[in-house]
Amino acid sequence: MRVISGTARGCKLVSQEGNLTRPTTDRVKESLFSIIQFSVKESVVLDLFAGSGALGIETLSRGAKSCVFVEQNSRAVNIIKQNLEKTGLIEKSIINNTDAERFILNCSDAFDIIFLDPPYGFGICDKMLDLIKEKGIIKPNGIIVCETDAKDFVKSPFFEKKQVTYSSTKLTFFENR
Repeated sequence: MRVISGTARGCKLVSQEGNLTRPTTDRVKESLFSIIQFSVKESVVLDLFAGSGALGIETLSRGAKSCVFVEQNSRAVNIIKQNLEKTGLIEKSIINNTDAERFILNCSDAFDIIFLDPPYGFGICDKMLDLIKEKGIIKPNGIIVCETDAKDFVKSPFFEKKQVTYSSTKLTFFENR
């Protein structure tokens, strides 16, 4: 797993051993960023269920203004810190060691891009999308990217802009219109 483009291009990222987190593959990440590439520069980003922090770090490397990483697993939080230090992007970052629902319920900021990459198969994206809408934490025309199992259907209060599937992974792009 590496940073694909930008100031930290080529930097290898650390990920957690075992199956506690499921890092987004480089192929899926390349596709994701080719779709949202023109929205990244100067954006304010939220990486929910951050895992290793790879998605948020990629946006920072490509010119995002800032990124908030939310991860409840403390070992994963340490890996995010390690990766941010390794890439030199720690100053543009805030790391929250809490669960995603608690973060959203207490959040008063609004974001340009939100990444949702929860554990597959529990309908978590649906619940998080409803909370994001309810709390108003996505800016007008903001983008939400949900990563799910290819078989999962995501129900959302937002406009579905695009959906792409790679092997067993599906990316669904929503826009706040």
